[in-house]
Amino acid sequence: MSFTGKATFSAGATLPELAEDVGDVVGIVSPYETPLLDHLGDPQRSATSTVHEWLEDTLLPNASDVNDGLVVGSTTETGFSVVDGGVFRAGDLVQVEGSREVMLVSGVSGNDVTVVRGYGGTTAEGLVDATPLRIIGNAALEGQDADAARFTNRTRRQNYTQIFASTVEVSGSQLAATQAAVADEMDYQKQERLRELLRDLENSVINGVAPATDPQGGVSTRRSMKGVLSMLTTNVTDASSAALDEDTLNAAMRGIWEASSGGIDTIVVNGFQKRALNGFIASARGYDARNTRFRDLLSVYESDFGVCRVILSRWVPADTLLLLDSSRIDVLPLSGRSFGFHPLATTGDSKAGQVLGEYTLELRNENAHGVIRNLATS
Repeated sequence: MSFTGKATFSAGATLPELAEDVGDVVGIVSPYETPLLDHLGDPQRSATSTVHEWLEDTLLPNASDVNDGLVVGSTTETGFSVVDGGVFRAGDLVQVEGSREVMLVSGVSGNDVTVVRGYGGTTAEGLVDATPLRIIGNAALEGQDADAARFTNRTRRQNYTQIFASTVEVSGSQLAATQAAVADEMDYQKQERLRELLRDLENSVINGVAPATDPQGGVSTRRSMKGVLSMLTTNVTDASSAALDEDTLNAAMRGIWEASSGGIDTIVVNGFQKRALNGFIASARGYDARNTRFRDLLSVYESDFGVCRVILSRWVPADTLLLLDSSRIDVLPLSGRSFGFHPLATTGDSKAGQVLGEYTLELRNENAHGVIRNLATS
């Protein structure tokens, strides 16, 4: 129906009576969407304790940095120090990053490595301090005794559950009266409080922190979950107030790819950085006379280091961009404590209850994710 310009509440000679026209929908403008939670989806399991734990493991490292300023540039030195000599063993074929020379490790003593230079006819090149010395592979001797077993220890990680609760109370009169656009006032209030708690859950998943002392909670200590930002410590890029560009984004994604087997598939940003991402395609956009729609939207970013869905969440700080592997993230309810309504005892002419849920974040292998901080916001 076209716009007529007539007011909904008016009187005139042709009208039989004065009537108030109230629509059957209550308009809500407050933001309550949860795009990151929707993207992650419901978990396949629940937490079973207020202190939620999971195990992580790594493979044995295959590189350690050269740590010997005395041998810099030498093409003949056969002994030098590394940061961690335990990475290497006799028989390893090794190569300094950026060099074509292959060396054979003939002995290891503490953090000192002895090598055969120019192994296999390769040309010896100058050593570079603070550069990774990477193992190509180990060449075992035929018939030799077995080496000592080497292994890694599994690591136990943890987070804490957080209770999200909101009270609902409706008077007997409100329950009995006919409400405009609302069939049941109690159900309407439950729905409103649930929207608020889901909004707060998404915000906590991104920005939450645990108490510095007694994080398990107690009578006087509120238990809160650690969010994504507080759990990411390895792949943190400081943009130093520079504007987001493809070089910065790809460098961060490459760093994560080099540090782990994680596959970044999700970019989470606030409105300002979303516009910066959209700007990546501005120069490549083309139109002709038949185009009647201007499209300025980047919803998927595909690079050599991952195909990422771009999620716009208003709860990410304006100067921050999150790079996540969604297969390693779950938002778990405590068993039997998903969001639900719990009636409270009636003490007068009203009905009351709590909308309540208890959740935690499980972020596995934090070095499989990353964050870019201190991006320009103007």
